[in-house]
Amino acid sequence: MAERLHTGETIIRGIPVSAGVCKGKILILDKSHHTIEHRAISETEVAREINRFQHALVQTREQLLEVQRQLTLSLGPGQASIFDAHLLVLEDPSLIDEVVRVIEQKKVNAEHAFHTVTERYSAALAKVEDDYLRERAADMRDVSARVLNHLLGGGDPVDLGKLSEPCIIISHDLTPSKTAQIDRKNVLGFATEIGSRTSHTAIMARSFRIPAIVGLKNASEVLQNGDYALLDGFNGVLIINPTDQTLFEYGVLVRKQDSLEEKLRDALQQPAITLDNHRVFISANIEQATDAERVKNSGAEGVGLFRTEYLFINRELPPNEEEQYQAYRQAAETLKPDPLVIRTLDLGGDKLMSSLAIPHEMNPFLGWRAIRYCLQHEEIFRAQLRAILRASVVGNIKIMYPMISGLDELTQANAFVAQYKIELRKEGIPFDDKIEVGAMIETPSAALITDALAKRVQFFSLGTNDLIQYTLAVDRMNEKIAHLYEPTHPAIVRLIKRTVDAARQQKVWVSVCGEMAGDTTLVPLLIGLGVDELSAAPPLLAQIKFLVRRLKLSDTQELAAFALESESATEILSRSVALAQRAAPSLFDTKK
Repeated sequence: MAERLHTGETIIRGIPVSAGVCKGKILILDKSHHTIEHRAISETEVAREINRFQHALVQTREQLLEVQRQLTLSLGPGQASIFDAHLLVLEDPSLIDEVVRVIEQKKVNAEHAFHTVTERYSAALAKVEDDYLRERAADMRDVSARVLNHLLGGGDPVDLGKLSEPCIIISHDLTPSKTAQIDRKNVLGFATEIGSRTSHTAIMARSFRIPAIVGLKNASEVLQNGDYALLDGFNGVLIINPTDQTLFEYGVLVRKQDSLEEKLRDALQQPAITLDNHRVFISANIEQATDAERVKNSGAEGVGLFRTEYLFINRELPPNEEEQYQAYRQAAETLKPDPLVIRTLDLGGDKLMSSLAIPHEMNPFLGWRAIRYCLQHEEIFRAQLRAILRASVVGNIKIMYPMISGLDELTQANAFVAQYKIELRKEGIPFDDKIEVGAMIETPSAALITDALAKRVQFFSLGTNDLIQYTLAVDRMNEKIAHLYEPTHPAIVRLIKRTVDAARQQKVWVSVCGEMAGDTTLVPLLIGLGVDELSAAPPLLAQIKFLVRRLKLSDTQELAAFALESESATEILSRSVALAQRAAPSLFDTKK
């Protein structure tokens, strides 16, 4: 809802996704609406409709390849790889076969068949909890809109690559393919009515260093083309007709943020050492081997989580041993000598878009997923573990098992590793015989037996997203109970401390790779509880390092001692936020 600040100006609030401030005229893009006619066809028209569909796929592929080529030239292959998922949608045989089947069996026109199938896929993806996979629903709709545009013979009303003057783009949504084509000289910033911080569009906005806001709801209905506005990507605010006072205040903010950016760049290549000389290791989370190059420029000291399941989704067959070996080795060699922690397959639960036969379950988060699936599908597990072992010859790879809930699972997984080492030795294939093995602590049962688990691994990684969900019985995507999802709940604090204490007894190191690790307000608490490493998305690492270098271990330990005795999640959070803000006030000073 629009609010008033100073007299004569209006403010609309959304979600900040790309930092920065810009001001200029507004350009509102038309909402993308395709009218999909449901038309019955005769038997003789079936072949023609299938040909129309296939031709539209070819046209869309050519279009996306050109977008990808342009993005590679401007941002490099890392960001251009965003469109690999789009291209895979166009080649997905299960989707294509289903559309053809609908045309043949229901005798309907191609656009109706395609729209029906892709909307079903998109709706299923949009419901999952995993942020990465949920955002793939946007990718599916982006591709779908382009295919439908070709089927319907439509054109693009606004070419964002050929704007005549600088402007702020306002749109219901801004697809990744449209974002990739924007003229960065003339697009000052953008705001959308829907979207999230993890969308590809948000990621690309940060790569372009363009201020951006999402979640403005019905903004386009209350704005007019040509309105003068100020977009605040720090706080998620769009101000229409800003007063001179507001412009002055934001000028001060911009100068402060420019100064902070310089300090963050200086922190990138510095070690994360507290003021009283305590070392904290800072690592990155990645999804693809090609992300490793970006990690080197982020200030990370390696990769604390390589999510290998993304090698398996959106494809007809799972990757074979050789394909996985090449991916793991590429990432390891790019990062060498820094470590690469490879998490074994974590499909199931909310990650179902794959070629693997994982049946529908009443409660997939408590079902056949991750290590449970792999232990019962030795052919899948064997290919992955052998690939990891072969790549370990580089010398910096570690293996990590997800979703360990009991000692038997860990023992079985370790036995498979030992078995495949014997196989490779007999085949004369080299590997690192001393490769480290770790377990993710994501369930209360694992946290409560870390004393036993620690005797059989070299490291733990706390997956705080699932640990919080399972411990508190809270689905954070359920808006009715999302307020109960509390990272600073006393039970979570005590489980983390129990894990650290058990690890210390066996000289096992402890990492955190969940969202808590990337939250600067919680970093003091995690350090005080004794974790050795924080692993987060690359864009967050400079801020984390900057904060760590301004903290004292003694202060964080005092905070942890308070938290372990506290009965209130709110009080624990308040204390941690206060310590973070006191140590690095400029990191949190984004108010005008």
